[in-house]
Amino acid sequence: MTNALRFPAADPHAAAEFFAAELAFEVDPDDVHRDLLEGNTQGYVLVETRAPEAFARERIPGAINLPYRDLPERPDLDSNMVYICYCESFQCNAATKGALALARRGFRVKRLSGGITAWREAGYPVESDGRAGGADVAKVACRC
Repeated sequence: MTNALRFPAADPHAAAEFFAAELAFEVDPDDVHRDLLEGNTQGYVLVETRAPEAFARERIPGAINLPYRDLPERPDLDSNMVYICYCESFQCNAATKGALALARRGFRVKRLSGGITAWREAGYPVESDGRAGGADVAKVACRC
């Protein structure tokens, strides 16, 4: 028996339910980038959940900053929107913490797979407040 099939694959119906559920919780950078290129972000807001210093140095264009540590109990947000949270990378869980906090407050949320690191590695643009330049921007510490 192969290592890959040591545990049998799920029934197709169960697999479809699992993967549909996974997609209900996450979105990938390519889908968001395509939306930005088309000017179509209707229905969602990108939320940077890292600290304000990291947001100032580098962020996905159009994102707002809601650091998960400072999230107010009653954030002034539109309850009709979906909030796509992101942080530094797969090694950081600030997006998960931010999404959890927003969901507990009654907002619909998703997480951006891979965070800003995956976004940047795909070659997609970032913006900043101009406090960092050149190679320094790519080395922003998580600072969650």
